[in-house]
Amino acid sequence: MTEQFEPVIIGFTCNWCSYRAADLAGTSRIKYPPNVRLIRLMCSGRLDPTFVLSALSEGADGVLIAGCHPGECHYLEQNYKALRRHRLLQKTLAQFGIEAERVRLTWASAAEGAKFAAEITEMVEEVRKLGPLNWPARPVPAGTVPAQIPVLSEEAA
Repeated sequence: MTEQFEPVIIGFTCNWCSYRAADLAGTSRIKYPPNVRLIRLMCSGRLDPTFVLSALSEGADGVLIAGCHPGECHYLEQNYKALRRHRLLQKTLAQFGIEAERVRLTWASAAEGAKFAAEITEMVEEVRKLGPLNWPARPVPAGTVPAQIPVLSEEAA
């Protein structure tokens, strides 16, 4: 019997809309995969791109960024900032050889629990098809050297 790959997805959610949409999905007993670990931010515009890169380098197979619909941000236009950052992040990830489908930006209001659950389900299926990320930039414990990197002696350097 072969085990099916189950991706780990980190979800960065806006406090005012998408986090509440996730809460609504839960209280409405709408089922969605348990593969997503949600992290609440005050606003999707607050998401620093390094948070996404850190999540991927620490073992996440995908990242979901969720915020208020454009024009409905509690912090005026910060979700447009999130949109711009997402587009730049997609270009950066492409340079690392990481598929664009691993990082998704979505909008969900507090009343769209079913839509949010559907987005999560769709993303989990998409990342499952891609397989594990296996990004080589895993942290190396201090004092150790990864086997792939040749070490030059001081004499040769």
